[in-house]
Amino acid sequence: MSAHISNVRPPFDQPIIDIVDYVLNYEVTSELAYETARYCLMDTLGCGLQALEFPACTKLLGPVVPGLTMHRGARVPGTAYELDPVQAAFNIGAMIRWLDFNDTWLAAEWGHPSDNLGGILAVADWLSRNGTKLTMRDVLTAMIKAHEIQGCLALENSFNKVGLDHVVLVKVASTAVVSKLLGLTREQMLNAVSLAWVDGQALRTYRHAPNAGSRKSWAAGDATSRAVRLALIAQTGEMGYPSVLSAKTWGFYDVSFKGNAFKFQRPYGSYVMENVLFKISFPAEFHSQTAVEAAVTLHSQLAAMGKTAADIKRVTIRTHEACIRIIDKQGPLNNEADRDHCIQYMVAVPLIFGRLTAEDYEDDVARDERIDVLRAVISCVEDPRYTADYHDPEKRSIANALTVELNDGTVLPEVAVEYPIGHRLRRGDGIPLLVEKFEGNLVRRLSEKAQRKVLEVSLSQERLEAMGVDEYVGMFIVEG
Repeated sequence: MSAHISNVRPPFDQPIIDIVDYVLNYEVTSELAYETARYCLMDTLGCGLQALEFPACTKLLGPVVPGLTMHRGARVPGTAYELDPVQAAFNIGAMIRWLDFNDTWLAAEWGHPSDNLGGILAVADWLSRNGTKLTMRDVLTAMIKAHEIQGCLALENSFNKVGLDHVVLVKVASTAVVSKLLGLTREQMLNAVSLAWVDGQALRTYRHAPNAGSRKSWAAGDATSRAVRLALIAQTGEMGYPSVLSAKTWGFYDVSFKGNAFKFQRPYGSYVMENVLFKISFPAEFHSQTAVEAAVTLHSQLAAMGKTAADIKRVTIRTHEACIRIIDKQGPLNNEADRDHCIQYMVAVPLIFGRLTAEDYEDDVARDERIDVLRAVISCVEDPRYTADYHDPEKRSIANALTVELNDGTVLPEVAVEYPIGHRLRRGDGIPLLVEKFEGNLVRRLSEKAQRKVLEVSLSQERLEAMGVDEYVGMFIVEG
Protein backbone atom coordinates (compact mmCIF):
# COMPACT_ATOMS: atom_id res chain seq x y z
CA MET A 1 0.00 0.00 0.00
CA SER A 2 1.38 3.41 -0.97
CA ALA A 3 2.26 5.99 1.67
CA HIS A 4 -0.20 8.79 2.30
CA ILE A 5 0.67 12.15 0.78
CA SER A 6 1.24 14.76 3.45
CA ASN A 7 -1.31 17.57 3.50
CA VAL A 8 0.95 19.81 5.57
CA ARG A 9 1.15 23.11 3.76
CA PRO A 10 4.82 23.83 2.96
CA PRO A 11 6.55 27.22 3.04
CA PHE A 12 6.62 29.20 -0.19
CA ASP A 13 9.13 28.06 -2.78
CA GLN A 14 12.38 29.99 -2.42
CA PRO A 15 12.28 31.57 -5.91
CA ILE A 16 8.92 33.13 -5.04
CA ILE A 17 10.23 34.40 -1.69
CA ASP A 18 13.29 35.86 -3.39
CA ILE A 19 11.19 37.76 -5.94
CA VAL A 20 8.84 39.21 -3.35
CA ASP A 21 11.55 40.20 -0.87
CA TYR A 22 13.54 41.83 -3.67
CA VAL A 23 10.55 43.92 -4.77
CA LEU A 24 9.68 44.87 -1.20
CA ASN A 25 13.11 45.51 0.26
CA TYR A 26 15.76 46.17 -2.37
CA GLU A 27 16.74 49.82 -2.72
CA VAL A 28 17.88 50.70 -6.23
CA THR A 29 20.85 53.05 -5.92
CA SER A 30 22.31 52.79 -9.42
CA GLU A 31 22.16 56.11 -11.27
CA LEU A 32 22.89 54.22 -14.49
CA ALA A 33 19.83 52.03 -13.92
CA TYR A 34 17.55 55.05 -13.43
CA GLU A 35 19.00 56.87 -16.43
CA THR A 36 18.63 53.77 -18.60
CA ALA A 37 15.07 53.29 -17.30
CA ARG A 38 14.22 56.84 -18.39
CA TYR A 39 15.45 56.13 -21.91
CA CYS A 40 13.61 52.82 -21.81
CA LEU A 41 10.39 54.60 -20.84
CA MET A 42 10.77 57.04 -23.72
CA ASP A 43 11.53 54.36 -26.27
CA THR A 44 8.77 52.04 -25.07
CA LEU A 45 6.06 54.70 -25.18
CA GLY A 46 7.32 55.80 -28.59
CA CYS A 47 6.99 52.25 -29.91
CA GLY A 48 3.40 52.22 -28.66
CA LEU A 49 2.59 55.47 -30.43
CA GLN A 50 4.01 54.15 -33.68
CA ALA A 51 1.91 51.00 -33.43
CA LEU A 52 -1.25 53.11 -33.39
CA GLU A 53 -0.73 53.68 -37.12
CA PHE A 54 -1.45 50.02 -37.82
CA PRO A 55 -5.12 48.91 -37.95
CA ALA A 56 -4.17 45.33 -37.10
CA CYS A 57 -3.14 46.69 -33.70
CA THR A 58 -5.79 49.33 -33.10
CA LYS A 59 -8.65 46.93 -33.80
CA LEU A 60 -7.71 45.13 -30.57
CA LEU A 61 -7.60 48.26 -28.41
CA GLY A 62 -10.23 50.02 -26.32
CA PRO A 63 -12.66 48.50 -23.82
CA VAL A 64 -13.66 44.84 -23.89
CA VAL A 65 -17.24 45.91 -24.58
CA PRO A 66 -17.51 48.79 -27.09
CA GLY A 67 -18.49 52.04 -25.42
CA LEU A 68 -17.57 50.91 -21.92
CA THR A 69 -15.42 53.44 -20.07
CA MET A 70 -14.32 54.07 -16.51
CA HIS A 71 -14.46 57.36 -14.65
CA ARG A 72 -10.95 58.27 -13.52
CA GLY A 73 -9.68 55.05 -15.03
CA ALA A 74 -6.25 54.24 -16.43
CA ARG A 75 -5.49 56.04 -19.67
CA VAL A 76 -3.88 54.69 -22.83
CA PRO A 77 -1.17 56.97 -24.28
CA GLY A 78 -1.88 58.26 -27.77
CA THR A 79 -5.62 57.64 -27.42
CA ALA A 80 -8.64 58.95 -25.55
CA TYR A 81 -9.36 55.61 -23.86
CA GLU A 82 -10.02 55.60 -20.12
CA LEU A 83 -10.29 52.01 -18.94
CA ASP A 84 -10.12 49.74 -15.93
CA PRO A 85 -6.46 48.97 -15.16
CA VAL A 86 -6.64 45.36 -16.36
CA GLN A 87 -7.86 46.32 -19.83
CA ALA A 88 -5.63 49.39 -19.95
CA ALA A 89 -2.64 47.14 -19.25
CA PHE A 90 -3.63 44.98 -22.22
CA ASN A 91 -3.95 48.04 -24.45
CA ILE A 92 -0.61 49.54 -23.47
CA GLY A 93 1.16 46.18 -23.55
CA ALA A 94 -0.17 45.31 -27.01
CA MET A 95 0.85 48.71 -28.40
CA ILE A 96 4.34 48.44 -26.96
CA ARG A 97 5.03 45.01 -28.44
CA TRP A 98 3.18 45.28 -31.72
CA LEU A 99 6.05 46.28 -34.00
CA ASP A 100 8.78 44.25 -32.29
CA PHE A 101 10.68 47.51 -31.77
CA ASN A 102 11.00 47.77 -27.96
CA ASP A 103 13.91 46.65 -25.81
CA THR A 104 15.24 43.11 -25.69
CA TRP A 105 16.99 40.70 -23.33
CA LEU A 106 18.85 37.71 -24.72
CA ALA A 107 20.04 34.79 -22.60
CA ALA A 108 18.93 31.18 -22.15
CA GLU A 109 15.49 32.71 -22.60
CA TRP A 110 14.67 35.72 -24.74
CA GLY A 111 12.18 38.46 -24.13
CA HIS A 112 11.35 42.14 -23.95
CA PRO A 113 11.37 43.43 -20.36
CA SER A 114 9.70 46.73 -21.24
CA ASP A 115 6.55 44.69 -21.96
CA ASN A 116 5.97 45.03 -18.21
CA LEU A 117 5.30 48.75 -18.63
CA GLY A 118 1.74 47.88 -19.70
CA GLY A 119 0.75 46.80 -16.20
CA ILE A 120 3.03 49.24 -14.40
CA LEU A 121 1.80 52.37 -16.16
CA ALA A 122 -1.87 51.37 -16.13
CA VAL A 123 -1.89 50.68 -12.39
CA ALA A 124 0.25 53.71 -11.54
CA ASP A 125 -1.97 56.08 -13.52
CA TRP A 126 -5.17 54.59 -12.08
CA LEU A 127 -3.86 54.83 -8.52
CA SER A 128 -2.53 58.37 -9.05
CA ARG A 129 -5.92 59.53 -10.31
CA ASN A 130 -7.70 58.01 -7.32
CA GLY A 131 -5.87 59.22 -4.26
CA THR A 132 -2.58 57.30 -4.19
CA LYS A 133 -0.09 59.80 -5.52
CA LEU A 134 2.80 58.15 -7.32
CA THR A 135 5.68 59.82 -9.13
CA MET A 136 7.46 58.78 -12.28
CA ARG A 137 10.39 57.70 -10.08
CA ASP A 138 8.03 55.05 -8.69
CA VAL A 139 7.38 53.95 -12.28
CA LEU A 140 11.10 53.85 -13.10
CA THR A 141 11.78 51.81 -9.93
CA ALA A 142 9.06 49.33 -10.87
CA MET A 143 10.51 49.10 -14.38
CA ILE A 144 14.02 48.41 -13.05
CA LYS A 145 12.70 45.65 -10.78
CA ALA A 146 10.47 44.10 -13.44
CA HIS A 147 13.40 44.07 -15.86
CA GLU A 148 15.54 42.43 -13.19
CA ILE A 149 13.04 39.67 -12.35
CA GLN A 150 12.33 38.81 -15.97
CA GLY A 151 15.96 39.06 -17.01
CA CYS A 152 17.51 37.11 -14.13
CA LEU A 153 15.00 34.27 -14.53
CA ALA A 154 15.93 34.23 -18.23
CA LEU A 155 19.69 34.02 -17.70
CA GLU A 156 19.87 30.29 -16.99
CA ASN A 157 16.34 28.99 -17.65
CA SER A 158 15.13 28.27 -21.17
CA PHE A 159 11.35 28.28 -21.32
CA ASN A 160 11.40 28.09 -25.12
CA LYS A 161 13.12 24.69 -24.98
CA VAL A 162 10.11 23.24 -23.17
CA GLY A 163 7.72 24.95 -25.60
CA LEU A 164 6.62 27.83 -23.37
CA ASP A 165 6.61 31.44 -24.47
CA HIS A 166 8.73 34.02 -22.67
CA VAL A 167 5.64 36.05 -21.72
CA VAL A 168 5.32 33.80 -18.65
CA LEU A 169 8.15 35.94 -17.27
CA VAL A 170 6.25 39.14 -18.09
CA LYS A 171 3.31 37.80 -16.11
CA VAL A 172 5.45 36.91 -13.11
CA ALA A 173 7.50 40.12 -13.10
CA SER A 174 4.47 42.35 -13.66
CA THR A 175 2.53 40.60 -10.91
CA ALA A 176 5.32 41.23 -8.41
CA VAL A 177 5.89 44.92 -9.11
CA VAL A 178 2.23 45.76 -9.63
CA SER A 179 1.43 44.13 -6.28
CA LYS A 180 3.92 46.49 -4.65
CA LEU A 181 2.34 49.53 -6.35
CA LEU A 182 -1.07 48.40 -5.13
CA GLY A 183 0.22 48.18 -1.56
CA LEU A 184 -0.23 44.46 -1.02
CA THR A 185 1.23 42.92 2.13
CA ARG A 186 4.14 40.52 1.85
CA GLU A 187 1.80 37.55 2.31
CA GLN A 188 -0.53 38.86 -0.38
CA MET A 189 2.41 39.41 -2.73
CA LEU A 190 3.60 35.84 -2.19
CA ASN A 191 0.09 34.65 -2.98
CA ALA A 192 -0.07 36.83 -6.11
CA VAL A 193 3.25 35.59 -7.53
CA SER A 194 2.25 31.99 -6.85
CA LEU A 195 -0.98 32.60 -8.76
CA ALA A 196 1.07 33.81 -11.73
CA TRP A 197 3.04 30.56 -11.79
CA VAL A 198 -0.04 28.35 -11.35
CA ASP A 199 -1.74 30.01 -14.33
CA GLY A 200 -1.88 28.34 -17.69
CA GLN A 201 1.16 29.55 -19.64
CA ALA A 202 1.25 30.50 -23.31
CA LEU A 203 2.78 28.11 -25.83
CA ARG A 204 5.32 29.41 -28.34
CA THR A 205 3.19 28.09 -31.20
CA TYR A 206 2.47 31.57 -32.53
CA ARG A 207 6.17 32.45 -32.87
CA HIS A 208 7.29 29.53 -35.03
CA ALA A 209 6.74 28.04 -38.46
CA PRO A 210 4.26 27.02 -39.66
CA ASN A 211 2.01 28.89 -37.19
CA ALA A 212 3.75 32.28 -36.76
CA GLY A 213 1.05 34.88 -36.32
CA SER A 214 -0.08 38.13 -34.80
CA ARG A 215 -0.71 36.75 -31.32
CA LYS A 216 3.02 37.21 -30.75
CA SER A 217 2.31 40.94 -30.94
CA TRP A 218 -0.35 40.97 -28.21
CA ALA A 219 0.79 38.04 -26.05
CA ALA A 220 2.77 40.31 -23.72
CA GLY A 221 -0.19 42.66 -23.38
CA ASP A 222 -2.25 39.66 -22.38
CA ALA A 223 0.42 38.61 -19.84
CA THR A 224 0.88 42.00 -18.19
CA SER A 225 -2.89 42.55 -17.97
CA ARG A 226 -3.33 39.10 -16.44
CA ALA A 227 -0.72 40.12 -13.87
CA VAL A 228 -2.82 43.12 -12.85
CA ARG A 229 -5.87 40.88 -12.54
CA LEU A 230 -4.03 38.38 -10.34
CA ALA A 231 -2.62 41.12 -8.11
CA LEU A 232 -6.11 42.53 -7.60
CA ILE A 233 -7.41 39.04 -6.79
CA ALA A 234 -4.65 38.52 -4.23
CA GLN A 235 -5.42 41.93 -2.72
CA THR A 236 -8.84 40.60 -1.67
CA GLY A 237 -7.12 38.04 0.56
CA GLU A 238 -7.40 35.16 -1.91
CA MET A 239 -5.06 32.32 -0.99
CA GLY A 240 -1.87 31.36 -2.76
CA TYR A 241 -0.13 28.07 -3.52
CA PRO A 242 3.24 27.86 -1.73
CA SER A 243 4.78 24.91 -3.58
CA VAL A 244 3.40 25.81 -7.01
CA LEU A 245 6.88 25.35 -8.46
CA SER A 246 8.17 22.32 -6.56
CA ALA A 247 5.07 20.24 -5.78
CA LYS A 248 5.61 16.67 -6.95
CA THR A 249 3.58 15.81 -10.09
CA TRP A 250 1.37 18.93 -9.92
CA GLY A 251 3.94 21.73 -9.70
CA PHE A 252 5.37 23.89 -12.46
CA TYR A 253 8.72 22.09 -12.49
CA ASP A 254 7.19 18.67 -13.11
CA VAL A 255 4.32 19.75 -15.36
CA SER A 256 6.06 22.39 -17.49
CA PHE A 257 9.82 22.30 -16.93
CA LYS A 258 10.75 18.64 -17.41
CA GLY A 259 11.25 18.17 -13.67
CA ASN A 260 14.05 20.72 -13.44
CA ALA A 261 14.26 23.43 -10.79
CA PHE A 262 15.19 26.96 -11.79
CA LYS A 263 18.87 27.94 -11.87
CA PHE A 264 20.12 31.40 -10.99
CA GLN A 265 23.31 33.11 -12.10
CA ARG A 266 23.14 36.18 -9.87
CA PRO A 267 21.04 37.78 -7.10
CA TYR A 268 18.47 40.42 -8.04
CA GLY A 269 19.83 43.96 -8.31
CA SER A 270 19.77 46.35 -11.27
CA TYR A 271 21.96 44.41 -13.72
CA VAL A 272 19.32 43.82 -16.38
CA MET A 273 18.21 47.42 -16.84
CA GLU A 274 21.83 48.54 -16.95
CA ASN A 275 22.61 46.03 -19.71
CA VAL A 276 19.32 45.90 -21.63
CA LEU A 277 19.43 45.97 -25.43
CA PHE A 278 17.63 48.82 -27.18
CA LYS A 279 16.17 48.26 -30.63
CA ILE A 280 17.01 51.52 -32.33
CA SER A 281 17.81 51.03 -35.99
CA PHE A 282 15.32 48.44 -37.20
CA PRO A 283 11.92 47.03 -36.16
CA ALA A 284 13.14 43.46 -36.41
CA GLU A 285 13.53 40.40 -34.19
CA PHE A 286 16.68 41.17 -32.24
CA HIS A 287 18.75 38.22 -33.39
CA SER A 288 18.67 39.75 -36.88
CA GLN A 289 19.60 43.35 -35.96
CA THR A 290 23.28 43.04 -36.80
CA ALA A 291 22.48 41.11 -40.00
CA VAL A 292 20.17 43.91 -41.14
CA GLU A 293 22.84 46.51 -40.35
CA ALA A 294 25.34 44.50 -42.42
CA ALA A 295 22.82 44.21 -45.27
CA VAL A 296 22.32 47.98 -45.36
CA THR A 297 26.10 48.40 -45.61
CA LEU A 298 26.24 45.86 -48.45
CA HIS A 299 23.43 47.66 -50.28
CA SER A 300 25.60 50.77 -50.36
CA GLN A 301 28.62 48.79 -51.52
CA LEU A 302 26.63 47.21 -54.34
CA ALA A 303 25.33 50.60 -55.44
CA ALA A 304 28.89 51.97 -55.53
CA MET A 305 29.82 49.08 -57.84
CA GLY A 306 26.85 49.75 -60.10
CA LYS A 307 25.24 46.51 -58.94
CA THR A 308 21.85 45.67 -57.42
CA ALA A 309 20.30 42.75 -55.57
CA ALA A 310 19.53 41.22 -58.96
CA ASP A 311 23.26 40.59 -59.37
CA ILE A 312 23.43 38.44 -56.22
CA LYS A 313 23.94 34.70 -56.65
CA ARG A 314 24.25 33.69 -53.01
CA VAL A 315 24.26 35.20 -49.49
CA THR A 316 25.72 33.34 -46.51
CA ILE A 317 24.94 34.50 -42.98
CA ARG A 318 27.47 33.42 -40.35
CA THR A 319 25.48 33.53 -37.15
CA HIS A 320 24.73 32.13 -33.68
CA GLU A 321 22.58 29.15 -32.71
CA ALA A 322 19.64 31.13 -31.30
CA CYS A 323 19.23 32.99 -34.58
CA ILE A 324 19.02 29.75 -36.52
CA ARG A 325 16.57 28.23 -34.04
CA ILE A 326 14.17 31.19 -34.06
CA ILE A 327 14.25 33.01 -37.40
CA ASP A 328 16.01 30.87 -40.04
CA LYS A 329 13.03 30.14 -42.24
CA GLN A 330 12.30 29.19 -45.87
CA GLY A 331 9.03 28.75 -47.72
CA PRO A 332 5.95 30.98 -47.96
CA LEU A 333 5.48 33.79 -45.43
CA ASN A 334 1.84 34.26 -44.58
CA ASN A 335 1.61 37.54 -42.68
CA GLU A 336 3.54 40.43 -41.15
CA ALA A 337 4.34 38.40 -38.03
CA ASP A 338 5.78 35.63 -40.20
CA ARG A 339 8.00 38.10 -42.06
CA ASP A 340 9.51 39.81 -39.03
CA HIS A 341 10.57 36.39 -37.74
CA CYS A 342 12.38 35.37 -40.92
CA ILE A 343 16.03 36.45 -41.18
CA GLN A 344 16.04 35.83 -44.91
CA TYR A 345 13.23 38.37 -45.36
CA MET A 346 14.85 40.86 -43.00
CA VAL A 347 18.14 40.66 -44.94
CA ALA A 348 16.60 40.60 -48.42
CA VAL A 349 14.64 43.83 -47.96
CA PRO A 350 17.64 46.03 -47.07
CA LEU A 351 19.78 44.38 -49.76
CA ILE A 352 17.13 45.45 -52.27
CA PHE A 353 15.96 48.78 -50.85
CA GLY A 354 18.67 49.86 -48.42
CA ARG A 355 16.19 50.05 -45.53
CA LEU A 356 13.98 48.03 -43.17
CA THR A 357 10.95 49.77 -41.68
CA ALA A 358 7.76 48.58 -40.01
CA GLU A 359 5.91 49.18 -43.27
CA ASP A 360 8.23 46.77 -45.08
CA TYR A 361 6.45 43.81 -43.47
CA GLU A 362 3.10 44.83 -44.97
CA ASP A 363 1.59 43.00 -47.95
CA ASP A 364 2.23 45.89 -50.36
CA VAL A 365 5.99 45.53 -49.96
CA ALA A 366 6.02 41.76 -49.54
CA ARG A 367 4.39 41.32 -52.97
CA ASP A 368 7.61 42.48 -54.62
CA GLU A 369 8.82 39.29 -56.31
CA ARG A 370 12.47 40.26 -55.88
CA ILE A 371 12.22 39.60 -52.14
CA ASP A 372 11.26 35.93 -52.46
CA VAL A 373 13.81 35.39 -55.24
CA LEU A 374 16.57 36.74 -52.98
CA ARG A 375 15.29 34.92 -49.87
CA ALA A 376 15.74 31.62 -51.68
CA VAL A 377 19.52 32.12 -52.01
CA ILE A 378 20.16 33.29 -48.43
CA SER A 379 21.36 30.62 -46.00
CA CYS A 380 22.58 30.53 -42.38
CA VAL A 381 25.55 28.69 -40.89
CA GLU A 382 26.37 28.59 -37.19
CA ASP A 383 29.68 29.96 -35.94
CA PRO A 384 30.38 28.32 -32.55
CA ARG A 385 32.34 31.40 -31.43
CA TYR A 386 29.35 33.62 -32.11
CA THR A 387 27.18 31.23 -30.09
CA ALA A 388 29.65 31.24 -27.20
CA ASP A 389 29.94 35.04 -27.21
CA TYR A 390 26.14 35.30 -27.25
CA HIS A 391 26.03 33.50 -23.89
CA ASP A 392 29.14 35.11 -22.38
CA PRO A 393 27.94 37.47 -19.56
CA GLU A 394 30.79 39.88 -20.31
CA LYS A 395 30.03 40.08 -24.03
CA ARG A 396 26.43 39.10 -24.78
CA SER A 397 27.07 39.78 -28.44
CA ILE A 398 24.40 39.19 -31.10
CA ALA A 399 26.76 38.70 -34.03
CA ASN A 400 26.01 38.19 -37.70
CA ALA A 401 28.35 38.28 -40.70
CA LEU A 402 27.19 38.43 -44.32
CA THR A 403 29.09 37.24 -47.37
CA VAL A 404 27.67 38.08 -50.80
CA GLU A 405 28.65 36.21 -53.98
CA LEU A 406 27.64 37.81 -57.29
CA ASN A 407 26.54 36.10 -60.48
CA ASP A 408 29.84 36.98 -62.15
CA GLY A 409 31.78 35.08 -59.47
CA THR A 410 32.85 38.13 -57.45
CA VAL A 411 32.76 37.57 -53.69
CA LEU A 412 32.40 40.75 -51.65
CA PRO A 413 34.41 41.01 -48.42
CA GLU A 414 32.44 39.70 -45.48
CA VAL A 415 30.61 42.38 -43.47
CA ALA A 416 30.51 41.39 -39.80
CA VAL A 417 28.65 43.22 -37.02
CA GLU A 418 28.95 41.75 -33.54
CA TYR A 419 27.04 44.31 -31.47
CA PRO A 420 23.92 46.20 -32.55
CA ILE A 421 23.72 49.95 -31.94
CA GLY A 422 21.40 49.45 -28.96
CA HIS A 423 23.88 47.22 -27.12
CA ARG A 424 25.52 48.45 -23.91
CA LEU A 425 28.90 48.48 -25.67
CA ARG A 426 27.51 50.86 -28.33
CA ARG A 427 25.28 52.86 -26.00
CA GLY A 428 27.09 56.12 -26.81
CA ASP A 429 26.20 55.72 -30.49
CA GLY A 430 22.70 54.62 -29.68
CA ILE A 431 21.25 57.15 -27.25
CA PRO A 432 21.13 60.13 -29.66
CA LEU A 433 19.39 57.88 -32.19
CA LEU A 434 17.00 56.62 -29.50
CA VAL A 435 16.02 60.20 -28.67
CA GLU A 436 15.58 60.92 -32.37
CA LYS A 437 13.37 57.83 -32.67
CA PHE A 438 11.27 59.06 -29.71
CA GLU A 439 10.87 62.52 -31.21
CA GLY A 440 9.72 61.00 -34.50
CA ASN A 441 7.15 58.86 -32.74
CA LEU A 442 5.75 61.79 -30.74
CA VAL A 443 5.04 63.59 -34.02
CA ARG A 444 2.77 60.71 -35.06
CA ARG A 445 0.14 61.36 -32.36
CA LEU A 446 0.71 64.56 -30.37
CA SER A 447 0.34 68.26 -31.10
CA GLU A 448 3.46 70.40 -31.35
CA LYS A 449 2.74 71.85 -27.92
CA ALA A 450 2.34 68.40 -26.36
CA GLN A 451 5.49 67.16 -28.08
CA ARG A 452 7.52 70.00 -26.58
CA LYS A 453 6.15 69.39 -23.10
CA VAL A 454 6.82 65.65 -23.24
CA LEU A 455 10.35 66.14 -24.54
CA GLU A 456 11.26 68.80 -21.98
CA VAL A 457 10.26 66.52 -19.12
CA SER A 458 11.48 63.24 -20.58
CA LEU A 459 14.98 64.53 -21.31
CA SER A 460 15.45 65.68 -17.70
CA GLN A 461 16.07 62.94 -15.15
CA GLU A 462 15.23 65.24 -12.25
CA ARG A 463 12.04 66.69 -13.73
CA LEU A 464 10.73 63.33 -14.91
CA GLU A 465 11.30 61.56 -11.61
CA ALA A 466 9.55 64.30 -9.66
CA MET A 467 6.47 64.48 -11.89
CA GLY A 468 3.23 62.79 -10.87
CA VAL A 469 2.29 59.77 -12.96
CA ASP A 470 -1.15 61.18 -13.77
CA GLU A 471 0.41 64.42 -15.02
CA TYR A 472 2.97 62.65 -17.21
CA VAL A 473 0.47 60.22 -18.74
CA GLY A 474 -1.92 63.13 -19.27
CA MET A 475 0.52 64.71 -21.71
CA PHE A 476 0.11 61.71 -24.04
CA ILE A 477 -3.68 61.75 -24.18
CA VAL A 478 -5.46 62.82 -27.39
CA GLU A 479 -9.07 63.82 -27.90
CA GLY A 480 -11.42 61.11 -29.07
